[in-house]
Amino acid sequence: MALLAVACGGGAGGGSEGVTLQFAWWGSDVRHEYTQKIIDLYESEHPGITIQPTFTGFADYWDRLATSVAGGNAPDILQHETRYVREYAERGALLDLSEYAPDIIDTTDLDQSVMGTGVIDGRMYAIPIGVNAHAVVADPQVFADAGVAMPNDDTWTYDEMIDVAARITQAAPDGTWGYQMTTAIDTSFETFARQRGEALFNEQGDLGFRRETLVDWWTYQQAFIDRGAGPPASKAVEIEAADIDGSLFSTHQGAMGTAWTNQLLALEEVSGRSLELLRFPGQGTDKLGMYYKPSQFWSASASTEHPEEAAAFINFLLNDPRVADLMLSERGLPVNLVERARILGKLTPSDQRAAAFLKDIEPDIAPPPPLPPRGAGEVQGILQQLNEQVMFGQVAPDNAADQFMQQIATVTS
Repeated sequence: MALLAVACGGGAGGGSEGVTLQFAWWGSDVRHEYTQKIIDLYESEHPGITIQPTFTGFADYWDRLATSVAGGNAPDILQHETRYVREYAERGALLDLSEYAPDIIDTTDLDQSVMGTGVIDGRMYAIPIGVNAHAVVADPQVFADAGVAMPNDDTWTYDEMIDVAARITQAAPDGTWGYQMTTAIDTSFETFARQRGEALFNEQGDLGFRRETLVDWWTYQQAFIDRGAGPPASKAVEIEAADIDGSLFSTHQGAMGTAWTNQLLALEEVSGRSLELLRFPGQGTDKLGMYYKPSQFWSASASTEHPEEAAAFINFLLNDPRVADLMLSERGLPVNLVERARILGKLTPSDQRAAAFLKDIEPDIAPPPPLPPRGAGEVQGILQQLNEQVMFGQVAPDNAADQFMQQIATVTS
């Protein structure tokens, strides 16, 4: 779909004929298509409201949002992401939605386990849309073809994960790998740190993990390549750039990788196989490290000229059953618990298994981490750059950890 031009923000343009609300999100064509149906439905029942859509891909979205906010043309309603909520809230760019709950935004049926993730100093700047979790994905057929047993994800460790992946690479045809490496490791590392009782960032916005934890993590990453458990760095980077369509799962050449639970459907569609979701390996502790993460958030601009109308549309997005029927789990399992339970039977088999996995890990997960500090949106890029250098053997884990600590101190200070 073509990117619709960003129009005048702040709800301007409604005039005497009604109210115009600019609504911005990122995503695939599938997301754009059903979101437009949601807009059409709302406008049909609210003739005085015009919802003006603006959408693009993930990377372009943040560049455009930064430009529109700086220019005083922010969208009235916008899709948000964990790494950027605090940054925009502390810049005074987001509306405090708690002022419109519960009178306009009904939060009665929303999942309270994640509702606090968009709250800063008692003010609700973002409301979760849905929930998912970061998990290990496995292709049982690749395991079977290599003659390697599937791991027990209740008990396995990172050493066992590397060993299993290396055995698959050795036993499978050339070009098949036990594990698909990735340079985007912030969430996987965060899980690793949480297993040690640490965090990427603490409540105060400071680094919540020890340097030694990052060294250990990168030592494991290096071991994947050194033992042949994952492809060489150059191949790993090439595969990652191809996204899901070009993943090892799509060609039946990968046994394991990581993904968000709501990506299971897309992975199974490109692979044509039934895949499995697994818990992350442990480290000999009883901490799973995994958590329910808001897949995205709904927020509103602090500069909107129509805050009540914006809040009413957000309420519609969160609570109307017809929205849930259109959205299903594409933005994660609905944050509305009533709608989450109601739509389960309407989900694809892939999404039903993803939902079952989330339910299965529920007793073992810990509360989600606090919102990262302002400037932490650059963390992923820093980790990715350094992780790539570790994978290529250009920098040792010790040195990479030192460089990370120095760079992250700069962007979060």
